[in-house]
Amino acid sequence: MIEADFLSGLSRFNLAVRKRVTSKYTGTRSSLFKGQGSTVKDYRIYAPGDDFRLIDWKIYARTDELHIKQFDEERNLTIHVILDSSASMNYGKPSKFDYGAMLGVGFAYLALKDNERFQFATYAENLEVFQPKRGMKHLATMVDYLNQRKINGDTKFNLSMKKYKKYLGTRAMIVVISDFLYDLEEIREGLLMLGHNDIKLVQVLDSTERHLDIRGDVKLRDMESDRVLKTYVSRRMKMNYEDRLDHHAAHIDRLCQSLGAEFYQVDSSMPIFDSFFEILQS
Repeated sequence: MIEADFLSGLSRFNLAVRKRVTSKYTGTRSSLFKGQGSTVKDYRIYAPGDDFRLIDWKIYARTDELHIKQFDEERNLTIHVILDSSASMNYGKPSKFDYGAMLGVGFAYLALKDNERFQFATYAENLEVFQPKRGMKHLATMVDYLNQRKINGDTKFNLSMKKYKKYLGTRAMIVVISDFLYDLEEIREGLLMLGHNDIKLVQVLDSTERHLDIRGDVKLRDMESDRVLKTYVSRRMKMNYEDRLDHHAAHIDRLCQSLGAEFYQVDSSMPIFDSFFEILQS
């Protein structure tokens, strides 16, 4: 549930995040959602703090100097927030879904303050999409929907992203929020459907998932299939579980790097605005 105190804190957060994020850069930036158009306008010498992804390596090969590309800015950036609403997200206090929903609302709020459009969707077995608009009324509708949303079903990430593809325009920043506790090949296939946009994957995990703070005889229930497993959690099993979880996150990170996307992992026990700062300052 998104509470009123979170919504009232968004305005103060907007001012604080701009101060902390823009302090990393020389000069000012017109938008937190930086990006570029498709047409190269000019080149200039690389300076510390510039995005190394804009370096033109062909010029470097000829001149042995680093130059970055400057683009004609395209307007009408649309911020796409895509939130996992499957049963596995209904875990923890706050639940992973509630925490992810607050992240999604925060991104939408920043987009509105930059006079950019945002589009919001949830996915599990099916995809549900809101059309992009501007204005606080659209944000209020999004909050009402999130507070009433039932969290259930299996995750169909690749199929949902295939359906979502038709909503993408020429310039987009896509924020996908999930626990990403599913097959790497499914994640890869889903990311390929999103094309060459600015993509951020945000993995939300509960602290008890990350550290498995249980021992002895237990019953574990799969929140998506509702199956129950009786087992004994030993110290070795705990270590193996945490190792496998770390390896899974590392594989997602490498996959994102290979596709030009960005990967972030946040703990739902972490103050929500601290998670925002961590994502936006990267």
